[in-house]
Amino acid sequence: MPDTTVLITGATGAIGGALARRYAAPDTHLILHGRRQDALEALARHCRCQGARVSTSCAELTDPAALSLWLDEVSAAAVPDIAIACAGKNAHPSAPGELEPAADAQAVLALNLAVPVAMAQHFVPPMRARGSGQLVFISSLAAWYGLPTTPTYSASKAGIKAYAEGLRGWLKPFGIGVSVVMPGYVTSSMCQAMPGPKPDEWPPTRAARVIQRGIRANRARIAFPFWLNWGARWLGLLPAGLSQRLLKRLGYHRLPGAGDE
Repeated sequence: MPDTTVLITGATGAIGGALARRYAAPDTHLILHGRRQDALEALARHCRCQGARVSTSCAELTDPAALSLWLDEVSAAAVPDIAIACAGKNAHPSAPGELEPAADAQAVLALNLAVPVAMAQHFVPPMRARGSGQLVFISSLAAWYGLPTTPTYSASKAGIKAYAEGLRGWLKPFGIGVSVVMPGYVTSSMCQAMPGPKPDEWPPTRAARVIQRGIRANRARIAFPFWLNWGARWLGLLPAGLSQRLLKRLGYHRLPGAGDE
């Protein structure tokens, strides 16, 4: 029986690393991408000890030429059965009334939105020809309603949510599943750097378990935790003025070290 091939970008991050460990098993080929080579090699060793065959890459995802070359190499060797676009980053303003620096905003949009779209562009044709495959995009509960302290991050996650939802119906007749993951707060360095409160923060292992279960069931949306997802959805349904007042009352208008506006 051929190996199941699982590609994970952002494998040196909290969620990506936890997913790699969950998928590591005999008869599995893991293609792991990460920015930090030492952490990536340590993760690869762990996964190999679990019986998985592992390939690694540190290609620059936001360089279109480097990304295209890497994806072409992956497709030529083995089109993934599951491709998880987990790499992501955040940015936030440095002072009240200011926007994120333009370079930071562009970097967030490039990694969180443009890279997953490019991955779909590369993998959909061979998946369609094969008649199977699954694309998994990491969004956020911030996709339901933009957080004032992370507007560009929220926009990137809303964009990838809409893209995934659009692709799901379009690709279903060709045997390709599409899932969008909408986590709340998951313990990581990126999470800790985000301004504002972090209710019901989950450890990466718990998040990975729920994500893997949702991928296996080909769920359209994998959103958690339940109550935070419920509340975030209501923010998108309520009048904008009321949602903004609620967010301010909850403390989502403050930056680290800044007082009330």
